[in-house]
Amino acid sequence: VENKTVFPLELNTMPGWAGSSWYWMRYMDAHNDNEFASSDALNYWENVDLYIGGSEHATGHLLYARFWNKFLKDRGFAPTEEPFKKLINQGMILGTSAFLYRVDTTDMKFNKEIDIELLRTYPIFISHNILQNAKNSKKILHSFNEDIKTILKGYYGNDLLDFNLTVGKVHPINVDVSYVNFSDELNVIDFLSDNKYFDYKDAIFISENGKVLSFGEDLGEAFKVGREVEKMSKSKYNVVNPDAICEQYGADSLRLYEMFLGPLEQYKPWNTAGITGVHGFLKKLWKLYVGEDGLNVNDAEPSKEALKTLHKTIKKVEEDIENFSFNTSVSTFMIAVNELTAQKCTSREILEPLLILLSPYAPHIAEELWSKLGHTQSISTAAFPKYDEQYLVESTKNYPVSFNGKMKFTLELPMDLSKDDIEKAVMAHEKTIAQLEGRTPKNIIIVPGKIVNIVG
Repeated sequence: VENKTVFPLELNTMPGWAGSSWYWMRYMDAHNDNEFASSDALNYWENVDLYIGGSEHATGHLLYARFWNKFLKDRGFAPTEEPFKKLINQGMILGTSAFLYRVDTTDMKFNKEIDIELLRTYPIFISHNILQNAKNSKKILHSFNEDIKTILKGYYGNDLLDFNLTVGKVHPINVDVSYVNFSDELNVIDFLSDNKYFDYKDAIFISENGKVLSFGEDLGEAFKVGREVEKMSKSKYNVVNPDAICEQYGADSLRLYEMFLGPLEQYKPWNTAGITGVHGFLKKLWKLYVGEDGLNVNDAEPSKEALKTLHKTIKKVEEDIENFSFNTSVSTFMIAVNELTAQKCTSREILEPLLILLSPYAPHIAEELWSKLGHTQSISTAAFPKYDEQYLVESTKNYPVSFNGKMKFTLELPMDLSKDDIEKAVMAHEKTIAQLEGRTPKNIIIVPGKIVNIVG
């Protein structure tokens, strides 16, 4: 093959295949100029502990990586048969598309010939809920005929002799989600100002309340779109720009909400309205540490309730991290902040470890509060708090005290009391005396740590 007019096929796939299929070994010994990695480094690091990647990624790059690792193992370079010990395929975050519903119309009669194609420059859009509630879509436009006729006569004069619109077919049209609010209402003016929707600039809209409006009027009425969960894609106009979310709610709100959507491996639909709940949690967290008069944190001795809240949070978050259950960690943080707020906790011994726990999830607000607490080094350098089981051991029990099977009151007693001691404490209580009214009970049923039932 001569290389002036005819060129040979490019058969060298080494840069693409090989270069991207053993890179983790290069990380083991990145400054070695004599070999891709020394045997000492390879034997020390062995294979990758955890690889997180999408399912498409796993069937492409990771498949090649296995081929190359096995080849290198056969040649005596790689110490292990497999390149990765564990693989997690994270679920895709789906988009919630928005749809306008344009209707094809039939049964139009004219006094003289009118260009039907010209008529189509005035498309008719119907609010989603009207379509949903219609019993017979073929007759859905019947009640709107006169109003629509008036609008079209404004364009055509009196050339319309007769007019009887019915729905031929409904066409869903993707609309940019940035023009739709949390209540699924379309901002019609902004929508029509977008050049990509130029063909609809003279559209007729039938609002949520059945009002027929032409462009140029003050719409002033809710017009709702339909919704459907789909793959997030530019072609479907359902892409949510993370920069805009960060600008409005902050990067920590975005991080927490993505984790809060559901388990790591599952596909999850994005709903921007839901981020307000996570954003509200971060505001509540800030108020726990910083009040109107400044920092709320001091060296006060922590209460038993606060210690219990902290250590059950440490235990749960540790378990969640091991299981990659980040969504339940976010729930746990919300519960902890609610409990500590109700307890009016200000103890540094509680609030500092809580902040360290939270820092991998919401690093920006954690770093800011850490600095306000007087620390000069990053919170990322602080030791992770340790769980202590003693703070979760219950020392008292709130016994439900029943009479003939009906609970009348509760009585908090130490957990280590014997059955006889529990009976003495219950029988001596003023509420028991009032219930019995001098009668002697026939039987007293006591299950230590559970219930007290007086039969009489």
